[in-house]
Amino acid sequence: MKNKKYIYLIALLPFLVVAFLYEIIPLIMVVVNSFQPDAGGAFTLENYRTVFSKLLYQKAIINSIKISLTSSVVGIIIAFLGARAAHQHQGKLNTVFMTVLNMVSNFAGIPLAFAYMILLGNAGFMVNVGRELGIDFLANYNLYTTSGMSLIYIYFQIPLSTLLLIPAFDGIRKEWKEASTLLGGGPGTFWRKVGIPVLMPSILGTFSVLFANSLAAYATAYALMMNNISLLPIQIAGCFTGEVRIRAGLGGALSVVMMIIMVVMILITNILSKRFQKGVAKR
Repeated sequence: MKNKKYIYLIALLPFLVVAFLYEIIPLIMVVVNSFQPDAGGAFTLENYRTVFSKLLYQKAIINSIKISLTSSVVGIIIAFLGARAAHQHQGKLNTVFMTVLNMVSNFAGIPLAFAYMILLGNAGFMVNVGRELGIDFLANYNLYTTSGMSLIYIYFQIPLSTLLLIPAFDGIRKEWKEASTLLGGGPGTFWRKVGIPVLMPSILGTFSVLFANSLAAYATAYALMMNNISLLPIQIAGCFTGEVRIRAGLGGALSVVMMIIMVVMILITNILSKRFQKGVAKR
């Protein structure tokens, strides 16, 4: 048995080496750089002062959190309905649905931004249709705002969250639905008092994944807006690819702030998930 354990450790060694070289070391370097001035020198908090005092970076944090929360909440609500439908209706239609989900889940980045520009840009197809038909909402729609960015983020959040939630519905037993019906409860009562509380840990876990996914998204936002919107990923990239000079310290501080936001959200969802699990167990 001991020899088998050593064999498993040897098999994991390449993975551990890759993780150490490409994840652990870069993470340590980012944190270390965040406490160093760009000109070189001793330990300093100047980079963090800049992040929290300069309006540009304050706006980047607010916009990133706002878009991430909006897209995650809306995306998970729609995904819940889609996952429920996929769970309840098996057969060929469900196979087609899963195929489409897998396809659109990989449609992101620059192609997604280009598609939205064609549809909802200033001279987009839907905008022109709105002008021809006198539909003010479409005719005056402005894609190049935080609301427009939220719409794009919602698009790529829906298939990801649906794929993550579908397996969770397998935990809903038919006996529970039958018991709820025998006790006089309708479908709404069942989902409100049994189904959703049971699924809530999976929903919260999926929410944290969606939040992290949207918070770190870069390609779509940059392809659509360039530097015309202040988001954390765009500001971080600008610190390392600027035309004047590289600001590794400031970029590191922004990266650490983004990681802290992600960790805080994960901790919150984990705490809420444990509370729901305890509540379901007591029932």
